[in-house]
Amino acid sequence: CLPANQERFANGKLATVQFHPSAQVVMTAGRDRSVSLFQVKNFNLYYVDGIRNPKIQSIYLESFPVYKACFSVDGEQVIATGTHHKMFFVYDMMSGSIIPMEKVRGVEERFLRDFEISPDGSFMLVTGTSGYLYLLSMKTKELISTMKVNGRCTASAFTPDSSKIYSYSKEGEVFIWDVRSRKCLHKFEDEGSLEGKCIAVSKNNQYVACGSASGVVNLYTTDVCLKEKHPKPVKAIMNLVTSATCVTFNPTTEILAVASCETDEAVKLV
Repeated sequence: CLPANQERFANGKLATVQFHPSAQVVMTAGRDRSVSLFQVKNFNLYYVDGIRNPKIQSIYLESFPVYKACFSVDGEQVIATGTHHKMFFVYDMMSGSIIPMEKVRGVEERFLRDFEISPDGSFMLVTGTSGYLYLLSMKTKELISTMKVNGRCTASAFTPDSSKIYSYSKEGEVFIWDVRSRKCLHKFEDEGSLEGKCIAVSKNNQYVACGSASGVVNLYTTDVCLKEKHPKPVKAIMNLVTSATCVTFNPTTEILAVASCETDEAVKLV
C-alpha cells in the first residue's frame, strides 16, 4: 500500500491518524498546524486512480500545532486541540467552517490537550492538570461536570456503552466513574505500575488494558476491576522495552495493539 497521505506529506510530526467512522476517508493532523483529509480508495490493479488516495482538503490552523484531532461519532465534526493552547477548534465537515472555541466556562486550565469522545457521541472528556477531568457536552461544548482523581490523570477511556469512565493516574491508580452521577464507583491499583501512561477498554466491555512507563501492559477483566482493589492481571505483556504510550483493542476484541512512541517500530499485536 502507498502512504495514505502521499498527496500531502506533513512538514512535522504527525500527532493523529484516524479513519472516518463511515466514509472512505482518513485524517492526518500534527505539528505543522494542519488537518488534512484524504480519500482512501480500494486497491485496484487496473486503475491508477485506485491507489492515488487523493487529498480532499487541508485546513491550516495558524500558530496552532495540533496535539490531538478526532472525528465526532457521527463523522460531521473534527475536534482539534493544540500543544500549548487553552482553546480548541471545531471543524464542521458539512459547512466547511472552522469554529474556534476560545473559552469553556468553568474550565480554568493553561492548556487543553488530551480528550476523549464517548462512543455514543454525547460527551467530550477533557483531561486537565492536577487530576481534574472535565465532562463537556458534545452538542454545545459546554461544561457539564468536573471530576478529580488523586494525583495527576494521564489517560482516560469510556466504556462501550458510555456509562462509565476509567481514568488512569500517574501514580498507577485507576478510578472508575459513573457518567450519569459523576461519582467514583471504585478505584484499583494497576499491579507493578510506577507511572500510568495509557488505558483502553475493549469493545465488548470484557477487558481493560493499562500501559505504564516501564513498558508493561497489564490486561484485566472488567468484572475484577469493578470489585477488587488489587486485581490480578490475566496477562502481563512485557514486549515493549520503552514506555507504553498507546494501547487499543480491535473491534472484535481479538487483538490488542500495544505501542511506544519512544523508539522506532515499537508496535506489537497481541
